[in-house]
Order: sequence, then structure tokens, then C-alpha cells
Amino acid sequence: MRYARVRVGGRAVWGRVRETDVELLSGSPIGGDPHVIGTVQRDTAVWLPPVIPPVFYAVGMNYPRHIAHAGAPVPDRPEVGYRANNALTGHLSPIVKPAEVEGRFEAEPELVAVIGRPLRHATREEAYASVFGWTIGNDVSARTWQHQDRTFWRSKNSDTFKPMGPWIETDVDALAQTTTLRVNGEERSSFPTGDMVFDPFDHLVAISRHITLQPGDVLWMGAESTCQLEPGDTVEVEISGIGVLSNPVHLEGNHPS
Repeated sequence: MRYARVRVGGRAVWGRVRETDVELLSGSPIGGDPHVIGTVQRDTAVWLPPVIPPVFYAVGMNYPRHIAHAGAPVPDRPEVGYRANNALTGHLSPIVKPAEVEGRFEAEPELVAVIGRPLRHATREEAYASVFGWTIGNDVSARTWQHQDRTFWRSKNSDTFKPMGPWIETDVDALAQTTTLRVNGEERSSFPTGDMVFDPFDHLVAISRHITLQPGDVLWMGAESTCQLEPGDTVEVEISGIGVLSNPVHLEGNHPS
């Protein structure tokens, strides 16, 4: 099943995505059993981030090739950082490059786990069962800011820097898929999604030892590679079995309001 959030009449509404339309739902399917309240055509839907998480967890340096390219040590245990919800934007919405950003402005294609039940002191089996579904993230980064600042507060958390969507897929073996990154239709990288140092369930077990995960929390799993983005580009992240997340790149001040 595919679940999304769409904008209808100026408000966010959950929906069940079908072949040609989206069934609008009375509430969230995460921990609930909503009923159908209407439909919109899929090709006219205004896509929002498929969930606004209570906590936005993010994994870094989790693919061997990315670690080797960065010259970083291979992690010996699963660890996470955090990102800001203000950075989230939906499928087809623009990524806005701030006018003052110089140097590398990059995309990173990531698998995202969406948590469906509270999780604390979890076994691996409980962690597996806690995942409601999977979506796609694009971890946009301003690298000069990343190196200038003591934290990632603007380099990874500026408005629109975290496209996510287009929907949550609940029926897929996410780690058996292929992740592909394209810019303007040209493939820039493709890699086995599950080729991670530590998988999502390793991270969920580790997090839950100290922090209670809640329904709707998201866990972004890192990327094998990155690529440069420029205003005017369209960037696509595809994970087979889940879908395609596509976003145009605009320069601040030069995009429609």
C-alpha cells in the first residue's frame, strides 16, 4: 500500500495512492484505521512530505564507498544525528539554493524508514516490526557552510534542503532494491540500497536503548554517493519498489512564490 499527504483546499490530507487517483482519508494510517472521504486525481495532486516526524533521525557515512571517498574511518557502531522539520519539502516542490551559498551544493539519495509504533529497548525482530513503511529522501547539503559552521544548522537544515516522498510504501523489501540518482534525466549514480555498514534495524535497536521512538519518526539511512546541483536542474531519486522523488532546483529569489 502507498500512503501520502496531499494539499486539498489549503490543508494537508492523508491519502491512499492508487493507479490514477488518491483516495483521501479521514486521518493518519500510522496507528489508525481512517475511512475514505473523497478522491483527487493523481496527476493533479499537490504532494506534501508524506509525514511530518516527531523526531527526524539521520545516519551519516553508512555506505562503504562514501566512507572510502571521504577518507573517513568505518564506523564501529550505529549512530545517528538529527535534522530539522523546516527543511522538509515534498515531491515536485523546488529545492531553493540560498543566494549566498558558494561551492559544492550537493544531492544525496537516501532510503527513509517511517516508524509505526513506539519502540524502546527493542530486539532486532521488534525493530523490524516497528517500521510502518519506506519512503525516499534527498539529503541536500551546502558543503562550504558544512565546513565553516560548528554544526549542520544551515548546511543541511535550511528550508527545502530535505525533499522527502512522494509516498510511503508499506509492501516492499527495501534493502533488496536499487537506488538511482539522476540530474536532468542523466544517471549520476546507482547502487544497491541495502549495501550499508549498519542497516535500519541495527540503528533502531541502538537508538531504542536510550530514546523511545514514536509513530511517525523517520530514519534517513545515508547515501553511497553525491552529485553537484545547479539552479535550473531537476534532480530525481529513484528507489525501485518505492517510487521516484523529483524536485527542480531554483536560486533564491528566482523561483515562483
